Amino acid sequence: MMEPKQILSQKKWGWLILFASTGTLLCCALPIILVGLGMGAVVASMATNLPFLITLSLHKDWVFAGSALLLCIGAWILYRPGRACPTDPELAALCNKAFTWNCRLYWLSVFVWCTGFFFAYIAQYIFKV
Repeated sequence: MMEPKQILSQKKWGWLILFASTGTLLCCALPIILVGLGMGAVVASMATNLPFLITLSLHKDWVFAGSALLLCIGAWILYRPGRACPTDPELAALCNKAFTWNCRLYWLSVFVWCTGFFFAYIAQYIFKV
């Protein structure tokens, strides 16, 4: 039987995965989108005020690999065999609600990761950037 504390700790995984995949969006997709929209000055300002973006961009292979690993771990945690909710109706409702939100956050994270991957690795060949 799952304790309420375990249910809350499961909810934290969704936020961790979303945070990890957002790094891929910040380092790669967002600057390309902004430059493509003619907002190069915004990208220059971001690079000046947020120097970690340069570091993320220089090591984008590691950023994408690490976030992909976290997404795989998150998928296993969410959809592993034997996942069960408590039999208590109140705790079961909380468990199902946490699972629903974790799934939403997970798929949002996958979308963010795929967007970043597309703009970091594929778009440059399609659009000849």
